[in-house]
Amino acid sequence: MAKNRKGFNWKARQQYAAPTGTSGAAAQLQSSDDSRKQQSSEVPAISEVSDSNTLVLPAVKKTSGIAKKVVSSPKAKFVSHRQRKMQERLKDKQMKASKRGALIEAIQAVQATEEEMKQFVSVTQMQTRGLKRHFLDLKRMSKRRKNSPVPENDEAEVEQEELDEDSDISEPDEPRLSAVRRVDSEVPQPSSTVAETHRTPAEISSVKLEDRERGLEVHSDVILKKEKSANPFRGKHNVLVERLSEVHESRGKLPVVSEEQAVMEAINENPVVIICGETGSGKTTQVPQFLYEAGYASGNGIIGITEPRRVAAISMAKRVGYELNRSQEVSYQIRYEGNVNPKMRIKFMTDGVLTRELASDFLLQRYSVVVIDEAHERSVYTDVLIGLLSRIVILREKRGIPLKLIIMSATLRVEDFAENKLLFSVPPPVIQIDSRQFPVSVHFNKRTPTEGEYLEEAYKKICKIHKELPAGGILVFVTGQQEVHALCSRLRETFPFRESRRCPSGSQVEETGKTKMKGVKFKLDAYPVSALDEEEGIAHVDDEDLLGTDPSTNAREATFQAAAEPMYVLPLYSLLSSDKQALVFQAAPEGSRKCVVATNVAETSITIPDIKYVVDTGKTKMKLYDRNTGLSTFRVMWTSKAGANQRAGRAGRTSAGHCYRLYSSAVFNDNFSQFTPPEITRRPIDDIVLQMKAMNIEKIINFPFPSPPNRESLMVAEEELLALEAVKLLKPGKSAEVGGSRISALGKIMSSFPVAPKFAKMLAISNQQGLTPYVITLIAALTVQELFVESWNDGSEQSEEVRKRHGYLSQMKKRWIGTGYTKMLGDLMVLLKAVGAADFNGATEEYCKEHCLRLKAIREIRQLRQQLANAVSLVTASDEVLINPQTPPPNELQAKLILQIVLCCLGKKIARKLPHSVVDANKPEKHRLKHSYQTQNLEQLVYIHPNSVLFQDEPEYILYQELFEGKKIYCRNVMEIRPEWIPKFLPQYCTFEKPDETAEPFFDEKSGTVVCQLSSTFGAHAWPLPAARTNYPEGVELYKHFGRFFLDGSVCPKLKRFADQLLAKPVIMIKTWASVQPKTQNLLHALIGRKVSSRKSLLQVWKKDKTCEC
Repeated sequence: MAKNRKGFNWKARQQYAAPTGTSGAAAQLQSSDDSRKQQSSEVPAISEVSDSNTLVLPAVKKTSGIAKKVVSSPKAKFVSHRQRKMQERLKDKQMKASKRGALIEAIQAVQATEEEMKQFVSVTQMQTRGLKRHFLDLKRMSKRRKNSPVPENDEAEVEQEELDEDSDISEPDEPRLSAVRRVDSEVPQPSSTVAETHRTPAEISSVKLEDRERGLEVHSDVILKKEKSANPFRGKHNVLVERLSEVHESRGKLPVVSEEQAVMEAINENPVVIICGETGSGKTTQVPQFLYEAGYASGNGIIGITEPRRVAAISMAKRVGYELNRSQEVSYQIRYEGNVNPKMRIKFMTDGVLTRELASDFLLQRYSVVVIDEAHERSVYTDVLIGLLSRIVILREKRGIPLKLIIMSATLRVEDFAENKLLFSVPPPVIQIDSRQFPVSVHFNKRTPTEGEYLEEAYKKICKIHKELPAGGILVFVTGQQEVHALCSRLRETFPFRESRRCPSGSQVEETGKTKMKGVKFKLDAYPVSALDEEEGIAHVDDEDLLGTDPSTNAREATFQAAAEPMYVLPLYSLLSSDKQALVFQAAPEGSRKCVVATNVAETSITIPDIKYVVDTGKTKMKLYDRNTGLSTFRVMWTSKAGANQRAGRAGRTSAGHCYRLYSSAVFNDNFSQFTPPEITRRPIDDIVLQMKAMNIEKIINFPFPSPPNRESLMVAEEELLALEAVKLLKPGKSAEVGGSRISALGKIMSSFPVAPKFAKMLAISNQQGLTPYVITLIAALTVQELFVESWNDGSEQSEEVRKRHGYLSQMKKRWIGTGYTKMLGDLMVLLKAVGAADFNGATEEYCKEHCLRLKAIREIRQLRQQLANAVSLVTASDEVLINPQTPPPNELQAKLILQIVLCCLGKKIARKLPHSVVDANKPEKHRLKHSYQTQNLEQLVYIHPNSVLFQDEPEYILYQELFEGKKIYCRNVMEIRPEWIPKFLPQYCTFEKPDETAEPFFDEKSGTVVCQLSSTFGAHAWPLPAARTNYPEGVELYKHFGRFFLDGSVCPKLKRFADQLLAKPVIMIKTWASVQPKTQNLLHALIGRKVSSRKSLLQVWKKDKTCEC
């Protein structure tokens, strides 16, 4: 190996620069070392050098292992051809960016100021009027170009033609559009854009490509053209609507109309959009019209809007049809009625209707847009719909048939939707719309009335408002139907309204108004509309001083009656008939003040016009459900803060209003929850679970609920469906929570009926005995509820007459139930007779009024009955008419079968009368325990309601539809059952003992099974049941007995003639010493191996092996 050139002492041998005239050995060494690398910069300058200096050794030896750092001069980096090109491109981009910045600065320099922009018209007017005609002109131009050949692939030329035609539209015809063009013309354009009109189509396309790279906006016409080809449901992108002038005027006052552009841009660009706007902003009536005008209903699809309440679905459909001036294209569909027609393009419906449509068409291919309205109410079907639609939107997008989902809420509580990653992986945009809200002054009471006083306090407040404050409608919020009627009756007595007191000319009204305002020192309209401190100032002067109390109620009412004008009092609740509900939307008769007494149905679902004063009791009636006991309770409780604010907002729709809260600010801050809990967390969900199982959703616990229900509620629902045999476990031996469950064949039939699962099973098994008409009528009556009018006075008749009619009805009920099994049918027999009698007499208003029947309930029962009849006809593939008004009442045998059918489906809702021994042992509470009953899931005792026809009979075992809590816990819709029926029809809830040895088992020819007599107990309390004949329990003894009956010919009569020729008697099969007989053991093992314990299972085995037959 060659020696390193830079060896030891190489610097000493290095030739230094010799002075001039150097010669000899130094010159030779210099010439020999020229080929080496020299670093002369590190060598110190030497003034005098001789020839021998080149061989001088250094004084100090170099330290080994450490090299001195050599400072070299910077060298030029090698750059390849490819790198040089990349650097040039980078410089070009930087140069273009610098020029673009200068261009933007030039545009900003000439941009219009804010004052100049205010002189132009709004974007809404331009969109609803100017651009429509613009697009129509473009459409006409495109039709003209169809006659001339245009290359299909030359899109740039078509775009340029549209732009040229766009500039040819005359300014006088389109002033708004021309104004926008003038603004655009003032902005300096880049040179590429200015010269675009003088380029070829290829150059134009290249320029547009550069514009896209620079981030410039693409022309709106091109975007619309692309959307048109992407969405097959939009046949048109602009639909002209000719509205009435008064509709134009009313729409212009709605806040949502000014946000039309923002709303439609968000809908066009996003599959899911959330719109927040308070009630009265116009979102329910205007958003469907925006979608209609944008062409979402111009193709094969329709626009669907769901409402949680039937009142809102009907009223909104009528209003939207009126505003569009196309009533035939706007329809509604609720459970019992609808006006759907082939021309329908917009469909309002309840959320339950759309949920049922998902069972038959999971992708909802009829709909181009689905709008979920009033999502803040968080009903069960609303939550389920949102969870399902969040998946349907994705599936539709993959199939090329996009679906738009719009969620509208009246509150800002949208975190459960917008921030739920299980629902939407990409958070949808949230658009907030300002409400059309005039200032509302909120007045709190200093003292909060007690539970029994708030209705009286509301009456006093209404009277003071009506007597002393200026004109304006009054809206009062109470809890339920009974309170509505009670308050309406009292107000009508105090301020009677008569037709003769109407004053067409208006003179009497003015005079009455002057009389009414005499002596009033303060006017609430003159109060400041800004927020007031509820602890001081005018808010409490009004409550205590201005509207002071009078110790004498009778004297006050007499003063009101003499001094005030008449009051037009109207009730409003969900069970009220549609024609009476429509009265609240009409103006009050001249010379009177409108006063609407309503439940929380008027809180968010509908907007009542001409309301200036709101009286809020702060109470609401909420149905609570105990999932452990099955007890449903209606409790009057405080509403939420969001609900109270919604109620207050009702006073500011037409002018500045006032809200009088009959509770203190401390109660509002401390006792009111922020929001109302979702309904799915406070009601049974077995019907929802069944519908989801029908959609092949096996594990409900993994479903993306906006607010997931309690795990225990899901398990209770699964257990209920397992007991009804509607579902079956995927993994036998494991719970539904662990292994999941799947819908059964019976469950699929049950899911096709629009009723609760327990009623659906009654329909499914009633056809076997020919009892379908009776069961359909019974289910319709139980579903509608509230068939009979309660005993309060509704103001139309005297209370004495009402009491007489109810006494007559009680006597009629006792005659209706008869004796025997029809009497055991109890309250259900009363329902059958009441509906049948109303049908027989034509269901007239006079007949219903005479017999204390609610006409609306009778109509709903008839509609639901027809719907159920159609559903049963589809399932059974029968065209037979199942409903006949002339159908006679059920006889004794039919009543017995109906009782047994109901027992199979309502098995857990059995109550037993407390034994006399227990009652006698508790003498201090004997009176309370004497009429009490005990249930399986409830520790408290329950009672039969006094309105029940079985109240005085007090049978030992009863079956009830539901429990509800009043002064006591009462049973509703009670019937009597026989205890021996329980182990036969509800074996899953019974604990059986060993078969009775005194009663020998026998083979039942009819059922083909081994029957024995068993003693059993029922439920967790182990109620003893009488011994009853039932199928022999599963076990080895069952196979022994079946083998015995097989050998003696009881199972197969053709083998009976060979019984005498057997070597051993058949009875040996059940003997204890039968194990020593090999032949009997072989037969026993064969029966156990094939699981043959009945005639049916034996025939199934013989079908596989046809060598033998009997």
